[in-house]
Amino acid sequence: MHFMIIAQDAKAADTLEKRLAARQEHMQDIKARKLDGSIVDGGAILDEEGQMCGSAVFCDFESRAALEGYLEKEVYMREGVWGEVQIYPVKRVDWDTLLNS
Repeated sequence: MHFMIIAQDAKAADTLEKRLAARQEHMQDIKARKLDGSIVDGGAILDEEGQMCGSAVFCDFESRAALEGYLEKEVYMREGVWGEVQIYPVKRVDWDTLLNS
């Protein structure tokens, strides 16, 4: 199942510092997830000043429960970087079919 995650960073004063401290582990994890197909695409959400303030992720997990299991282990969740996290099931565009029709 495909999902979209919108994760707003926590409002604490040290959240950006926590994000930067956890970023290397986060990037290594999403690299592995991209290679296994569970992360489709994503990136940081930026505020008006261009600072990272959240994340947007398109992913593919067997179920919502499997996605929630992944999120429990995600470093940004463990370290309190992400505050509010919204999960939406999505139907992705079939680009191959659309572009070749």
